[in-house]
Amino acid sequence: MSNIVISGYYGFGNAGDEAMLCAIIDAIRKEEADAHITVISGNPTETSKKHNIHAVGTFSAFGILKAIANSDLVISGGGSLLQDATSIRNTYYYLSIMALAKMMGKKVMLYSQGIGPLNRPSTRRAVSFILRFVDTITVRDSISKSELESLGIEDVEVTADAVLAMQPANLSIGKRILEGYTSKLPKSIENPKRIGVAVRSWKDDTEYRESLANVLSRLQEQDEVEIIFIPMSHPEDTKEAKIIANYMPKGAIVLEGPFSTEEQVSLSGNVDLMIGIRLHALVFSSLMGKPVIGISYDPKITSFLHMIGQEPIGTMTHLREEALYQRCHKLLNSREEYQSSYDRIEALRLNSQRNAEIAISLLKDY
Repeated sequence: MSNIVISGYYGFGNAGDEAMLCAIIDAIRKEEADAHITVISGNPTETSKKHNIHAVGTFSAFGILKAIANSDLVISGGGSLLQDATSIRNTYYYLSIMALAKMMGKKVMLYSQGIGPLNRPSTRRAVSFILRFVDTITVRDSISKSELESLGIEDVEVTADAVLAMQPANLSIGKRILEGYTSKLPKSIENPKRIGVAVRSWKDDTEYRESLANVLSRLQEQDEVEIIFIPMSHPEDTKEAKIIANYMPKGAIVLEGPFSTEEQVSLSGNVDLMIGIRLHALVFSSLMGKPVIGISYDPKITSFLHMIGQEPIGTMTHLREEALYQRCHKLLNSREEYQSSYDRIEALRLNSQRNAEIAISLLKDY
């Protein structure tokens, strides 16, 4: 039985990161059913209960030391852990976990990570130095590979976002949640089409709000759709969604989180189209076989869209209203319009499982 430690941004209530952890655990257990897994988490009690694994606190020095000492492999798992756009301290924290593991003679793998942006010279030097010692690196997109190559890290494999290895969720879970909201609305038509919207606040980028509200209102009027805001991180995303909904004459459904990973994925499958600023809203809906439209605030959004054959419809500082409306209208009325992207997503799902195959293959070298 292998002992594996997983390090990442877990236990902090972010739906994308929690889904990533769920996907990594499931993928590993698909390769080795009896693997003993320890997760470094901001909420170890909740993480342990939710995933049926052992967990230690993010700042529990003794717990982390003990877990790594007893491990065969340390995984730095998924997400944008190595970037300095939001926090320098987080980057150094995750690097220190890898460095500690290597000093203790353990195998270390970067598992489907999104790298960058790395803007500060000091951060770039630190990442370049530590990653030269890790055993295997897989990244979720070509932009991340290029970022590492610019640091002199050459042996990198592009796979796919870890979440794509998950099994699709039961649609009835999200359906029950939505019924609690939609049952209170007057019905103008039977079984209206639904557009899910996953927004987030980002720095001072608020220009997109009124533009998005204008398009959503037009879709309500001309296409008779229901607009449902699905928060990926509560309460921050819920607050942003309510601001945008207030610009809309008819308002919109704003779901109140937080939701579990299974609920989030199921909700993403209960819409006919997802408009997302949050990366994992796009990934969840892709996993559930739904078309997506991305609004980019970060290269990771653009990169994922490129991998499924799509382009961002705009950014948070410049959202093209007419282009967004026309794209929504087409995708709501034609599955063929999106067929090549569905095909690419199926290929990416196979690539995502490869991350776990590589991880387990490292253990066979012992």
